Amino acid sequence: MRHGGRPEALRSGIRRGSAGEVPAPAEVARLLGIPEDEPVVVRRRLILLDDEPNELTDTYYPTGIARGTGLAATARISGGAVSLLARLGHVGALAREDVTATLPDAEEQKILLITPTDPVLRLTRLTLDRDDRPIQVDRMVMPAQRQQLRYEIRIG
Repeated sequence: MRHGGRPEALRSGIRRGSAGEVPAPAEVARLLGIPEDEPVVVRRRLILLDDEPNELTDTYYPTGIARGTGLAATARISGGAVSLLARLGHVGALAREDVTATLPDAEEQKILLITPTDPVLRLTRLTLDRDDRPIQVDRMVMPAQRQQLRYEIRIG
């Protein structure tokens, strides 16, 4: 899958936002199979494309996996979060995604530099390990007019 409006983007990057423990939002708690408001670790990032805000991503981890690791900090993770999870013994085996289109809330309008009537795509991804245990939830908000989502599915 590819996110982004133009494949030949000249200037892209990630603005690291915040990281740390927060009470699990209802949807995240449901996906992780934990009580609502139980602490989870979240990493918040703003993805830029051609120097424009293109995607706001919050990635949530159970505290039993992420507490005290690089996942709970804002610094760049050498090799990426997936590699760190694997080093910690948590390898993703299945990712389940749901995509919806809605209007942005006030915070999303401000961060993504969009108006109240600009639609956004909301992509929620649940990553499960080989034993169907949830190890990560990603919640992405993207201005719809700047996106192309591509999925390739092999059948048979």
